[in-house]
Amino acid sequence: MTVQEQEHVKQKGYAEAMRYIANAKGYLKTAGKGETHYKDKKYVRTACGTAYNGVLIALNALLKAKDIDFPKGSKRKPVDFYRMAIGKDRKLLDAFNTVYHILHLSGYYDGETSIKIIQTGFEMAGVIINRINPQGAL
Repeated sequence: MTVQEQEHVKQKGYAEAMRYIANAKGYLKTAGKGETHYKDKKYVRTACGTAYNGVLIALNALLKAKDIDFPKGSKRKPVDFYRMAIGKDRKLLDAFNTVYHILHLSGYYDGETSIKIIQTGFEMAGVIINRINPQGAL
């Protein structure tokens, strides 16, 4: 893959991931805030799932640009695939593990509504997505 093709893959992935994050933030607004927790768990779960999918889109673009082979078969890639593929980049791996635990497991599956916890998940999602930002980190 040429450098121009790599940049095109990253640019396209970045735009799509940012669209997901924007939608996720909209769901959080709909959830409403209390003092320490969001008020409506349904919208928080939707926001967390949407944000996590945005992160996966960004990671897929990053890995594709690096010519990393994806597992054959199912469209869904195991979380361990991502961990192994980005394992040498400790900062990215730490951010991914945080996003996986907060947004995917705690937020989406368990229904966590703590504002601080969910915001930390979104911040780490931003770290990952900004890795493919064609304009540099925002």
